[in-house]
Amino acid sequence: MAKRSIFEDVGEGAARDVPRSGGIDRGTGGARGAIRIWLVVLFVLVAAMVVVGGLTRLSDAGLSITEWKPVTGAIPPLSAAHWMAEFDLYRQSPQYQIMNEGMTLAQFKTIYWWEWAHRFLGRFVGLVWALGFVGFWVAGKIPAGWKGRLFLIGVLGGLQGVIGWWMVSSGLEDGMVTVQSYRLATHLGLAFIILGFLAWYALLLGRPEGALLQARRVREGKLFSMSTGLMHFAFLQILLGALVAGIDAGRGFPTWPLMNGSFFPADAFYVPDGAVWRAFFENPGLVQFVHRMAAYLLFAFGVVVWLRGRKSAHAATRRAFHIVFAVLIGQVVLGIFTALTAAHLHVAITHQLGAIFLWVAIIRARYLSQYPRVATIRGRV
Repeated sequence: MAKRSIFEDVGEGAARDVPRSGGIDRGTGGARGAIRIWLVVLFVLVAAMVVVGGLTRLSDAGLSITEWKPVTGAIPPLSAAHWMAEFDLYRQSPQYQIMNEGMTLAQFKTIYWWEWAHRFLGRFVGLVWALGFVGFWVAGKIPAGWKGRLFLIGVLGGLQGVIGWWMVSSGLEDGMVTVQSYRLATHLGLAFIILGFLAWYALLLGRPEGALLQARRVREGKLFSMSTGLMHFAFLQILLGALVAGIDAGRGFPTWPLMNGSFFPADAFYVPDGAVWRAFFENPGLVQFVHRMAAYLLFAFGVVVWLRGRKSAHAATRRAFHIVFAVLIGQVVLGIFTALTAAHLHVAITHQLGAIFLWVAIIRARYLSQYPRVATIRGRV
């Protein structure tokens, strides 16, 4: 065997194995960019569905379609006879008999189209999810470990359809003119859970797995915990807002900071059947009082989290918490105007849209606490 000089370059005369970076992502990346775009599209569609659902609720259109037909219901009435058949079904409902007796067919069509659009959006979201999931799966483009996550979105979407009908059916019972508020809160809450998963997954897919693992080494655990708490608190406030909307509690006390001249509303625990616990769901004064107090506490906690977040060692994380604080202030102002205008349609819908922006802002700040973007010497992240 020939001797080699100690000064001879290693690998001289032979092919060298050059180390390659990104080994942890090799063969597992899939179509991360394309899937991320698909998730963002789904997010926009679900957000639009939340807004249309809010408009449907505020216009009392949610009970205009009295049957649940997941497939054939996608086709609206196409003839005068079909329209009259739908109108006849609605005229048998308590809402028509108690609140809308004498409504014309033209007036019925207006509320029908709102509810139909809401349900159509739900079906369209399901179709976009199914085509995307099956397409990426068949093409073998789903990153390792992501099939279950992406399938979960579809499961939650299907569950949302079932809960939607469970909610609507409560408004078709004798003596009811609206859906039960706690069912409305469940329906809206699940929509925000779906939005949360979509936002979180889209953020995770924005960087390779290797970069995420490296970023997690410098995670800010305390800030992550605080932002997680803020996220949960915001979710609770969203549910309380749904309870307010469910019984039109926002229209009964168009004053601020007091509620019709009182800090605590009169007869707050009164309910017709005498069950005090139901007042937290059915008494307009108490429901709105709880929503207002929770808003003050949420804002106070948001300030605490922001003060912590602005001290982050990472510029991107600091900016994220500045955004959370700005959106939180805007949402408080919108909430006050919603109360002062007795839940005027445009103001109330903007307030609901603000909840979506706040939700996403908190989730993004939480993500950057867990996976910071570390600045380089040149100041880039």
